[in-house]
Amino acid sequence: MKLTIATIFVLLSFNINLNAQITKENYKFSNDIENYMEKDTVPWRFQYGATYYSINGNYKKALQTWDKTMSTVPSITAEDSSYFKQFKPYYAKDYILKRSKNEKLIIINEAHNNSRHRVFTTSLLKGLYKNGYRFLGMEMLDDTLINQRKFPVLAGGSIYIHESQSANLIKDALDIGFTLFNYEYFGKGKTGKDREIGEAENIAKIMTQNPNAKFLIHCGYDHLNEGIPGIKEWEKAMASRVHDLTGINPFTIDQIPGSEKGDLKFNTPFIKMANIKTPSIMVNAQGESYNGKQSNKRGDCSIIYPVSTYTNERPDWLTLDGQRKIFDIPVNSITEFPVLVMAYRNNELEQNGIPADIIEINSREQKASLILDKGDYQIIVKNKEYKIIQDYQQKIK
Repeated sequence: MKLTIATIFVLLSFNINLNAQITKENYKFSNDIENYMEKDTVPWRFQYGATYYSINGNYKKALQTWDKTMSTVPSITAEDSSYFKQFKPYYAKDYILKRSKNEKLIIINEAHNNSRHRVFTTSLLKGLYKNGYRFLGMEMLDDTLINQRKFPVLAGGSIYIHESQSANLIKDALDIGFTLFNYEYFGKGKTGKDREIGEAENIAKIMTQNPNAKFLIHCGYDHLNEGIPGIKEWEKAMASRVHDLTGINPFTIDQIPGSEKGDLKFNTPFIKMANIKTPSIMVNAQGESYNGKQSNKRGDCSIIYPVSTYTNERPDWLTLDGQRKIFDIPVNSITEFPVLVMAYRNNELEQNGIPADIIEINSREQKASLILDKGDYQIIVKNKEYKIIQDYQQKIK
């Protein structure tokens, strides 16, 4: 069964994003996620499954599970192909940072099951801060103490905040000096249109209070749409409404259409046509950036991502171009399998913090690595009954 765009946005935006709760075990074994999907009969069970796979650190399985109801084999017209060939790849990070100097508001989106999008936004933070950006608005955040505590906690937002790369994005932004704010609309019993209006009003309010500041907004899916959103009832999405309220035209960056799927057959043909090794924005001879079909008004540009490469079953982009270090888990010291291994920054676990990385290990033969910033960590190992069987300190140099 294929779900409609409207249905999936409603399900993900409201059922997961706004109503997430802390449960006894927020990080689940793959077997338990599979059992949940097999027993449940709701049509969106695979979207829930994909979300939980991303939360337990399994990027590939999150994409594959999403494919089960949300992916189709794409095709493009000769006209689309000819138009795309007018553009050449430009390293996305460099393009965005260069353009950011002359912008005041950047809106970049994510697919909630795709941790790669959060890692890419993280890679922009230092450069954006250097270029004058001081505020980061996040749809998933709901934490009035975040700027004082300086790290996210499980109760600090939607279920998506439980994912390690979400937490790392927030933590890095705080360490760099950004002021974080939530802009989600929490009106009860309101429509999707009301939500888009409410989000835009919350962002516009912060911008009005800080008229000389520059802003980065990290949102989900179609909220960055400057044209006609996928859900027609919205009439206008958040990004377009912010423009209306502030008079500031946002620089919108779409990460979704050019991202890989769990099965390569579902990838947009443009990934292969671009023939790239790094995330890229396509630019033509006139300096215009590719954002889809010529008539597309969705966003200003679209990032094309190469297919991921892996080391020890972990995608290489997790290292942030070498900024993060690979820590090989001493599997020989583990006495039972499967296990979940979670790395918490020191003093965060006892405050219901979020692991900086997590991996599931299913056998002694599996080569397993955590990918972490330099620092001191508390490593927690849980068995299949979710009991802690190891707890030790580890310095990452």
